[in-house]
Amino acid sequence: MKLSESVRAGAFQVQSLLLAYPDESVRDSLPMLRRAAATLPAPIGAPLRPLLNHLENTDPVELAIEFVDTFDHRKRFSPYLTWFLYGDTRKRGMALLRFKQLYRASGLLLEDGELSDHLAVVLEFASAHPAPGQELLEEHRAGIEVMRRALREADSPWAGALDSVSATLSPLRGDEQAAVDRLIAAGPPGEDVGLEPFAPPTYMPQVIGGRR
Repeated sequence: MKLSESVRAGAFQVQSLLLAYPDESVRDSLPMLRRAAATLPAPIGAPLRPLLNHLENTDPVELAIEFVDTFDHRKRFSPYLTWFLYGDTRKRGMALLRFKQLYRASGLLLEDGELSDHLAVVLEFASAHPAPGQELLEEHRAGIEVMRRALREADSPWAGALDSVSATLSPLRGDEQAAVDRLIAAGPPGEDVGLEPFAPPTYMPQVIGGRR
């Protein structure tokens, strides 16, 4: 699906906010996010509606607990993109540094402790800088797909956000599909089990810059 840069940027912005920790500011933004989602092409906007409904209709405390249980306690749903590609290896540190340098060159400064490869952060960057942001997301296409499938299999309300992200990116190529299959079967480099080790040992123990 060919998208204009403005449509792609708008999609990335909505997706980023819907993958952030559902604090008061995010909840207050839901009417605006619903209007924005309605303007997106159906394959991108439609998957967001069930999540919007869930965020609007769930008690805030229950919603926060559900979010933490999903993204803090279930390692296979890790939102950290370089983890899927490099695992807990030195290469991952270099990849994180590359993200930070790209953000800094574009004027985006992260809060202390905020990890640069968090999917919501990458989408926020891509909303302001669609071309380099799209490139980063495409480089981590396989990890995004593994996360999408895991959320879908768990019937998580956040699966729709990943469906939307996937629809905004290029279709999986053969080598990317093979990478997805390898990740599901064997996990990231340095690990010898399946989906379970998909988060680092210090997996998001606290709120970081509004994202968990």
